[in-house]
Amino acid sequence: MIARIYKPAKNAMQSGAGRTKFWVLDFEPSEPCMVEPLMGWTSSTDMRQQVRLRFETKEEAVAYCESNGIPYEVREPHRVSRRTVAYSDNFSFSRRNPWTH
Repeated sequence: MIARIYKPAKNAMQSGAGRTKFWVLDFEPSEPCMVEPLMGWTSSTDMRQQVRLRFETKEEAVAYCESNGIPYEVREPHRVSRRTVAYSDNFSFSRRNPWTH
């Protein structure tokens, strides 16, 4: 069972960057999930899916895996390219297209 080490992405529903500062170690599922026929809940017998460890650095997570003999895979975070735009830029004199309604 391979452990994934990654830095989680920012929540798309909120503007804050909460829970994105730590590196996370979790395990890939070894068995598929089952749908319970009576209630329709999704369940699994794999207990490692419930484990999620947080580390301050990537090196700490890698050292934990190596000391416990856990095979791991590191996924580097993607660089986010965002352009910061202010509301006042709509009315600036250096605007490419004139402001019209």
